Amino acid sequence: MEYRIAIAQQLAGVLRSIRKEKHITQQQLGERLGLSQRMVAKLEAHPEKASFERVLHALSALEIDLVLKERKAPTPPTSRNDIPKNSEGDTW
Repeated sequence: MEYRIAIAQQLAGVLRSIRKEKHITQQQLGERLGLSQRMVAKLEAHPEKASFERVLHALSALEIDLVLKERKAPTPPTSRNDIPKNSEGDTW
């Protein structure tokens, strides 16, 4: 599964969902990371406040890869027929 993360706070739900899908408790993840359950809860709730290294370590413990991908630029219209029209048929 792929997850698009545009802002750090979106990672909160993704981390929690992945952990639960793998049937791993916060306590178990904490043991893998050398953290308390409380610290794992904080990491899941506010990943934007954690160090990038800690987030990467958590992803690794969940066997998740971080992949960066360049966004594709929208393709410009190649002819006048490709330009969007409004409801009256006029071009924008």
